[in-house]
Amino acid sequence: MEKSTVIGIVLGLAAVLVGMALKGAPLSSLIEPAAVMIIFVGTAASLFMAFPMKEIKKFPKLVKILFKQQQLVDRVQLIQLFMEWASITRREGLLALESRIDEIDDDFLRGGMRMIIDGNDQDFVRDVLMEDINATEERHRAGALIFSQAGMYAPTLGVLGAVIGLISALSDMSEMDKLAKAIAAAFVATLMGIFTGYVLWHPIATKLKRLSSAEIQIRLMMVEGLLSIQSGVSTIAINQKLSVFLTPSERAMMNEKEEGRGE
Repeated sequence: MEKSTVIGIVLGLAAVLVGMALKGAPLSSLIEPAAVMIIFVGTAASLFMAFPMKEIKKFPKLVKILFKQQQLVDRVQLIQLFMEWASITRREGLLALESRIDEIDDDFLRGGMRMIIDGNDQDFVRDVLMEDINATEERHRAGALIFSQAGMYAPTLGVLGAVIGLISALSDMSEMDKLAKAIAAAFVATLMGIFTGYVLWHPIATKLKRLSSAEIQIRLMMVEGLLSIQSGVSTIAINQKLSVFLTPSERAMMNEKEEGRGE
């Protein structure tokens, strides 16, 4: 499970609920069916208007991604794998890697390996793999856009809910106590709109973009590694080329492993 998502939701709710309690605002005031209807149903209606049904259907899957730990190939291990393949290629040729294809779990990497073993032109391999990456990136962008747009709609609908509430409150000013409660209830929609927009929807969009970026970086590493093997470069050259994708701590780990092998 992706703990940061759960922690973020819990802290966000705690910030509002505890903040209201400290200010002396009754938590029961949040139980406002009209505000829930305007914010959540209104946001859903806006999304249905903005996006085609085939993209809206992905909403549950996108939410599931937020709570699931992202499983990516370890970048240090990936470099070591490419170095091993490069060593085999230089000794025995590309066809020697054919027996390794079934051992590859990643579909993208397996497909790229098949293309270079089949003897396709390097430019063709690069074009196909980059088109695959671009298509994946576009799908991810469309998914994140659903939440970023929801983050734009919800606060505005909160203002709309407050206006509707004020119209209802000011339509009967005969009793000041009821008027004060009605005005307070009117601003619950604004609270819900701002909370869902800036504590839920916008941060969710940002997280989806970050998850996508991490996956795309791994795939770009794979493209460079595959093309390097096809070119017949040395293991040292592959290490130097792919190490640019590593963080300083990962590079240090890589160097330690290389030094350990050399001893």
